[in-house]
Amino acid sequence: MPEDIIKFDPPPTVVFRIKKKKVYVARHGGAWKVAYADFVTALMALFIVMWLLNASQEVRKAIGGYFQDPTGVGRHVGSAMAGTGEALSLGKDDMPKLKERLSTAIKAAPEFNELKNQVEMIVTGEGLRIELLETDKGVFFESGRPQPTEMGRGLVEMLAGELGKLPNRLLVEGHTDARPFSVGQEYGNWELSADRANAARRLMEENGVRPGQVEEVRGFADRNPRRPKEPDDPSNRRVSVIVRYQVAADSENKAHAANAVQKPTTVE
Repeated sequence: MPEDIIKFDPPPTVVFRIKKKKVYVARHGGAWKVAYADFVTALMALFIVMWLLNASQEVRKAIGGYFQDPTGVGRHVGSAMAGTGEALSLGKDDMPKLKERLSTAIKAAPEFNELKNQVEMIVTGEGLRIELLETDKGVFFESGRPQPTEMGRGLVEMLAGELGKLPNRLLVEGHTDARPFSVGQEYGNWELSADRANAARRLMEENGVRPGQVEEVRGFADRNPRRPKEPDDPSNRRVSVIVRYQVAADSENKAHAANAVQKPTTVE
């Protein structure tokens, strides 16, 4: 090979770099989710309102009672509206539940353990009758006086707190035994029975019972004994609180109102 042959360097390597252009796409935020949730909530509220417009009055009261009493204090009486006395009617079928509820409340209080035999509850044709039975020593009221004892005051206050949640009207009765009253002739069993019932009414209205919920206070003296064959028995001395059936009470009020607007009959 001739020595004068010229050698050339190899051509340089050409490197091509391809740069991809990044395209940024704007992503959606969460605002649309909030707007959609508001729309669904408004639509649901509209359906509820439309349903309520066609619902019965009792259903409306029950729903209103739930929002007034969400903790369920009034669940035993049909969604009671606490503090207003508005609830579904507490009829005859509900009275045993109320009786059980009051009995449980009394048993749960240690200070009332000794009174378990002195409180009697009976479902009658008039309503739930709660009897506070006296003894020779005077459990609920001082002997021969209308002033309640400390124990009697505590129990009446507890009952008032429970009964004040109900829509039902209340009656309060006072009874004595047949023993003649010894403090003068101007004050006897009639006055004592009426004064004790009225004292219980005042105490209840001071501790939860709504004004006007007690519609009648009665004093029977010894004319309606608990034990007719034993007229001198201490248990005949008692104060009774009657929780009236709501439906019966409303019907009677309507009857009174109807009689009140009737024109008097003129006798010629």
